[in-house]
Amino acid sequence: MPVLATRAAAAARGWGMFGSGRPATIDYLVVAGAGGGGVVDGGGGGGGGGGGVLTSTALLLEPNSYTITVGGGGTGGTMGNGYKGGNGTDSSIAALVVSTGGGGGAGSGNAFGAPNAGSGGSGGGATNDRAAGNGTVGQGNNGGSGNNRAGGGGGGGTAVGANAGATTGGNGGEGVTNSYSGSSQVYGSGGGGGSNQNLGGTGVGTGGTNAGSAVAWTAGNAGTANFGGGGGGGSSPAVAANNPGGAGGSGVVIIRYLTGTASCTGGTVTTSGSYTIHTFTGSGTFTVS
Repeated sequence: MPVLATRAAAAARGWGMFGSGRPATIDYLVVAGAGGGGVVDGGGGGGGGGGGVLTSTALLLEPNSYTITVGGGGTGGTMGNGYKGGNGTDSSIAALVVSTGGGGGAGSGNAFGAPNAGSGGSGGGATNDRAAGNGTVGQGNNGGSGNNRAGGGGGGGTAVGANAGATTGGNGGEGVTNSYSGSSQVYGSGGGGGSNQNLGGTGVGTGGTNAGSAVAWTAGNAGTANFGGGGGGGSSPAVAANNPGGAGGSGVVIIRYLTGTASCTGGTVTTSGSYTIHTFTGSGTFTVS
């Protein structure tokens, strides 16, 4: 990650004039919005890919205001929108740190064709006739493959999505464990693939309760908001019975620093141990005074 070490470097980025305060040395967690699950008529859709996860320590920020963007989760696939789940959107700290939205899970149907799973922070899971999406190096992993009437799991922050069995949806790839919020949580898990049996894949970890369709011909479950978990794949017996994929979970941006070392505002401010923590569950501004 780039480090903003001087006032001249910041000015060159077009961030304007500085105040008279001191720089802040921060740790950050930036999680993008996750992809939605796909849907298949007569089978199970692919799980959505987890939102990209970027984390680091000791980023030096000069006194200034930095735009925080928190990405939204992608929509679940429906029979009316091409079956594929929507991609999540990016999260960022200004232009310094940008995590990529997760790819939507693949879907397919008898009425018309559908695109392959989306690529992104982590890639969406495949169906039996549509390819999985690719993850972004350093942010996530690829989606799993489909098989017969079941969808592959979406990729996660630390693992690829599991491949589907003949009638069993693949589990979503596991996310990234991080404690910058003050407690250990898992971010960027992939969504489970759907199935035409009672065998939908599961999501893994906090924010990964986003299983594929748990019983035959049901909608996929949504990813948990502000954890970047992919939506589960849905399954429908025919075009007339629309059981969509689950929506992807939105992202989050968490910034922390040693209490007393900086004066900063923005987001929801808490403390844990020796750290002051700024949590953004929606877009806003982080200001170093």
